[in-house]
Amino acid sequence: MDIAHILLLVAAGVAAGAVNAIAGGGSLITFPSLIATGLPSVEANVTNSVSVFPGYVSSVVGSRADLAGQGQRVRSTVVAAVVGTAAGCALLLLTPARAFEVVVPFLVLGAAATLAFQDRLRGLVGHPRAMSPRRAAVTLQTVVFVGAIYGGYFGAALGVMYVAALALILDEPLKRINALKNVLSATVGLITLLVFAIFADVDWAAALTLAPATIVGGYAGARLARRMPARVLRWVIVTFGTTIGLLLFYRAFLR
Repeated sequence: MDIAHILLLVAAGVAAGAVNAIAGGGSLITFPSLIATGLPSVEANVTNSVSVFPGYVSSVVGSRADLAGQGQRVRSTVVAAVVGTAAGCALLLLTPARAFEVVVPFLVLGAAATLAFQDRLRGLVGHPRAMSPRRAAVTLQTVVFVGAIYGGYFGAALGVMYVAALALILDEPLKRINALKNVLSATVGLITLLVFAIFADVDWAAALTLAPATIVGGYAGARLARRMPARVLRWVIVTFGTTIGLLLFYRAFLR
């Protein structure tokens, strides 16, 4: 890499770390940046997954105050996150990407719409307080597992998907849901790092350039998210999700 590529990756890492902490979708910044340095798409994808993990960890640190009282919830979802991520990594390494790429834009746009119309959807599916404990637990595990599969495969806008789904099934303020999302994203990131470090072709020079920058951006973004009013935070996430979904749609169908 030359100096221009290094500067590009540092700037992309800071921006992506902040976006991941606030809403999710930072990979749509780092992934094209890695492509711009000359990496093939699959190598750029796995390198990106390894690179953004430290930023997820710093997001957890930055939002740790909003994790108070959620320890049992976090512990109960870790296994689903680990198993789902491993399955998603296997999909990436063992199957053609095209079929999944076709579905991804609609998943992201659907997640953004779900969060945008959360109150109306709650009227249809019921408020979280109306769910039985068993139904709430099963639904939470399912959401975490399915989201982790996507995160292991590609992961862009994973945070948008998690926040949108969790907001429908948890009776919590959005900033606490965002903090839980950061923990789940960090868990997904750890498993992808371990799997891809062993089984995939990672460009470690690029990863080691990006990773410290995502730490800075992730911590700053998490602190900013804690100070945003719930309504503002929701619409920031919706805007990010819609933009990312449209970009993915363009990549899949129009490029």
